[in-house]
Amino acid sequence: MTVDSLIQAEPEEVGMSSRALENVGRVVQRYIDQGKYAGAISMVARHDQVVHFQTYGNMDDEAGKAMRPDAIVRAYSMTKPIASVALMQLYEQALFQLDDPVSAYIPELSDLQVMTGGTADAPETRAPARAMTIRDVLMHTSGLVQRGSGSPIAELYDRAGFVGSDTQFSLAEMVKKLGQIPLYCDPGSEWNYGMSTDIVGYLCEVLSGQTLDVYLKEHIIDPLGMVDTGFTVPQASLDRFAACYKRDERSSLIESTGKHYSLQDSPAESPYLGPRPYLSGAGGLVTTASDYMQFCRMLLNGGTLDGERILGPRTVEFMQMNHLPTGGDLASMGQPQFGESTMEGIGFGLGFAVLLDPTKAQLLGTPGEAYWGGAASTAFFVNPEEDLALVFLTQLLPSSSYPVRRELRIATYQAIED
Repeated sequence: MTVDSLIQAEPEEVGMSSRALENVGRVVQRYIDQGKYAGAISMVARHDQVVHFQTYGNMDDEAGKAMRPDAIVRAYSMTKPIASVALMQLYEQALFQLDDPVSAYIPELSDLQVMTGGTADAPETRAPARAMTIRDVLMHTSGLVQRGSGSPIAELYDRAGFVGSDTQFSLAEMVKKLGQIPLYCDPGSEWNYGMSTDIVGYLCEVLSGQTLDVYLKEHIIDPLGMVDTGFTVPQASLDRFAACYKRDERSSLIESTGKHYSLQDSPAESPYLGPRPYLSGAGGLVTTASDYMQFCRMLLNGGTLDGERILGPRTVEFMQMNHLPTGGDLASMGQPQFGESTMEGIGFGLGFAVLLDPTKAQLLGTPGEAYWGGAASTAFFVNPEEDLALVFLTQLLPSSSYPVRRELRIATYQAIED
C-alpha cells in the first residue's frame, strides 16, 4: 500500500484547491519537526473521494520504523461513535426507546444513588430525581463521570478496578460494580464526559445476544471493509502497530533527543496484542486511517457505503442533531472537565459532538458538523453540508497536549473553493 494508491481524485475535481490543501501537511509536519509527535497520518475526503492522504515521521521511534499509510493505532474515544452507531442499529429494530430506563435492560443499575457529599470512604447519597435513560448514556448526561476527574466518585472507580480499556474484567462485571457506586449528579442535569459509552457497549450485548466484538465485526466492521479495526492486534499485523507516546517535558529529554514525548505503550508489549476481557465501547478499538474513513464515508452517505446499509439516512440525521435537554450548548450544561471538545457553541448528538454556532465555538466550519477525537490526540469530523471528512491519527497522550485539531480544521476548510 502506498499513499498515492489511496488518492482517488484531485482536489480540484471536488471543489478544493490542491495548493491550499497542502496546509494540512504543513500543520502536521510542524509538530513532527518540533519533536512534539513521533508520527502521524492525515486523510481528507470530499464528495466520497479521498483527495489528501499523507504520512509523517515514525510509527515507532524505538524500532526506527517510518509511519506507514496502513499503520494500526489505538482509537481510544474514537471508538465511541462506532459503539453508538451499533446501538442505534438496534434502535432501528425497535428493541428499545431512547427514553427507556437503562435499568430495564441492565437490572444491576436499578438502585443507583446520587452523591451529595461526604468522601469516597463515606459518601452521602440520595435517590436520583429520575432514572438514567438510554439517551443519557448516548450523550453523556447519565450522571457518570470520567476516571481521573479528581472527584470522590472517580476514586471509587479506581478502587473498583476501572482502568479504561485495560480493565481486567468483563462488561457484565463492570455493571455490577458500577451499580454500587453513586452517580455524580442527577441523570439529565449535566453533561459530564465519562463511562457512559461502556454502558452503550453493554446494552449492545444485552439487546443483541452477542458480545460487543462479535456484534461490531458482523454489523459494522466487516460490512464497511474495516479490515484492521477490532479490539486486538493480530500477530500477523504486529509490524504495522504504532507505538503510543506520552507528552514529556523533562529538559534532559528535550536537550538530549529534541523530543517532547516518551514511550507510553510499546507495540511489542501492548495489552492490545492478546485477548482482552473488557470490550470497551468507550475506548477499546484499534483502527487505521483508511478504516476510519470508511466509517466517516458511511455517515456522509446517509448510513450506506458501497451497497452496505449500516443505518437509515433519517437515523444518521437524527444522531447528528443536538440532543442536549436544554437545546443549548455544552457550556450551558457541562462542567469544565475533560472532554474531546470545546464547550461554547457545541451541542451533542447521539454519540458525538455537533457544531451549533461556529462563532461561539470559534471553529471554522458549518452548523451540523459532527466530530470527536481520542485520548492519543486522534480526531475526525464529518460535515454533511460540505460533504467533507477529515481523519487524523497520531499516538500522543493526552489529547489536550496541542491545538492540532483546531489547526487541521482551519487547514481543511480553507481549501474549499466552491
